[in-house]
Amino acid sequence: MQTGLILWFIFINVVGYLVMSDDKRRAQQRRDRTPERTLFLLAFIGGALGVWIAMYRKRHKTKHPSFTIGIPLLLFLNAVMYGYFLQ
Repeated sequence: MQTGLILWFIFINVVGYLVMSDDKRRAQQRRDRTPERTLFLLAFIGGALGVWIAMYRKRHKTKHPSFTIGIPLLLFLNAVMYGYFLQ
């Protein structure tokens, strides 16, 4: 189970990073965007680290309090959950 959880952690964080990066690119091109609900869902199901890294590397959504507060809280929740299941 630990191997599967580690693979999930890597996979979902890569997906979170890529989706957040793609949303930034779409914003710059004035195209249809990824709903914020989807970004938060990705963070909630384990991809908060990837979303958080993309937020600051791409400078995307960093002025939105819901993201600057919500994503770090979800990152903490992810860390607690991963820590619990990897024991």
